[in-house]
Amino acid sequence: MGQPEILAATPAQAGALTALMHASSAYQGDYASILDGYAVTPGYVDRNPTFAAMAGGELLGFYSLLEDPPELDILFVADTAQGLGLGARLIAHMLGQAHERGMRSVRVVSHPPALPFYLRMGARRVGTIPPVPPKVRWDRPELRFDIPTC
Repeated sequence: MGQPEILAATPAQAGALTALMHASSAYQGDYASILDGYAVTPGYVDRNPTFAAMAGGELLGFYSLLEDPPELDILFVADTAQGLGLGARLIAHMLGQAHERGMRSVRVVSHPPALPFYLRMGARRVGTIPPVPPKVRWDRPELRFDIPTC
């Protein structure tokens, strides 16, 4: 596998983005309910800055950045690409995109097991989002990335 390139996703990739998300082992078992029935749609990709990490024609990860208010809405790395630094590259790319768009900070409502990753990436914890049953039956960490203005 070559070095992944991070490119703007297209609405035509919505099905592949959804498939990667649903294949994630991080959302199996107790956490599966949050993705039940959820799909990344072509309209979503069209409306929100969404970027895909591609290598040799293979989708390895993606993220989506909401602009108003600024929030990292989705971030997934394929199980086969875990541990290769791709998540860190996606975060760095997202921070660059946020800076280009004039954002001063980006909110993240984290999957609980992903909290250590976001903290390593420089996010700071700002609170906890309570459960919203039946899909979300657990507390979720709320974090914020501060975007340098220089």
